[in-house]
Amino acid sequence: MDFKHISVMLDECIEGLNIKPDGIYLDGTAGGAGHSSEIAKRLTSGRLIALDQDPDAIQIATERLSEYKTAQVVSANFRDMDSVLQELQIDGIDGILLDLGVSSHQLDVTERGFSYHGDAPLDMRMSQKGISAKDIVNTYSVNELTRILREYGEENFARKIAFSIEKARAIKPIETTAELAELVKSSIPAAKRREKNPCKKTFQAIRIAVNGELDSLSEGLDKAFSCLNPGGRLVIITFHSLEDRMVKHRYLEWCKGCTCPPDFPVCVCGNQPKARLVNRKPIVATEEELEYNRRSKSAKLRILEKL
Repeated sequence: MDFKHISVMLDECIEGLNIKPDGIYLDGTAGGAGHSSEIAKRLTSGRLIALDQDPDAIQIATERLSEYKTAQVVSANFRDMDSVLQELQIDGIDGILLDLGVSSHQLDVTERGFSYHGDAPLDMRMSQKGISAKDIVNTYSVNELTRILREYGEENFARKIAFSIEKARAIKPIETTAELAELVKSSIPAAKRREKNPCKKTFQAIRIAVNGELDSLSEGLDKAFSCLNPGGRLVIITFHSLEDRMVKHRYLEWCKGCTCPPDFPVCVCGNQPKARLVNRKPIVATEEELEYNRRSKSAKLRILEKL
């Protein structure tokens, strides 16, 4: 299988994890094993658990990590990392990496139905099972489609697109990415279509809904923090504002200390910070990286250390 994926901010992630040769680490989004391989090669008596829900990624990660005795690949969503670690009898983790979003492989393999470039069956399932984009587009009400496009895609023309979908599917089911892309384009004013590809927000929104990405992230964040050992690092790359906002706010919650009013002479709440921010502002890709990996343009890297 030709699984192409350039790891985003690879050096920055590895540095952020602060890897100890005898530590235990978890890559919750193994993908093509780019980050995982760099973690594994730095371990001696340590251990790496690499998770992914995509069968294609599991196959290629297993192949690429086979040379590392410290590495183990498990088919699972990172939101279930606590159950995986319990089964492996691992009590705590020294570092967790989450590289969110869609892999280059998923976008480039047209038949996976993630991309609005080309024509393929509407799918978008990362796990390749469960409800598909075709199911959502053809069965969800106009109100529910509008909500998805507004909340997950921040699409200003959400209702108009939803009505266009309803009108088209009344004639025949919407089955391909090209059909959906044309409906989106026809629903957006020409001036807006010229600014950038009008399909991006709609495809993002439907993909998030198909895979339950924000629910997985919310649950996965709490699981990740609870699984970290004191001094452990949580390293997360986000690719759009919805993900980044959730990560940023959760990090700030864990770093919050005393909540007493400023005029109190002494602390009476007893609240202590549970973590510290390793980088106060998100790290972004360098100009050099952007030259060979344009998909890193929207990426933001945030690093947290558990106290």
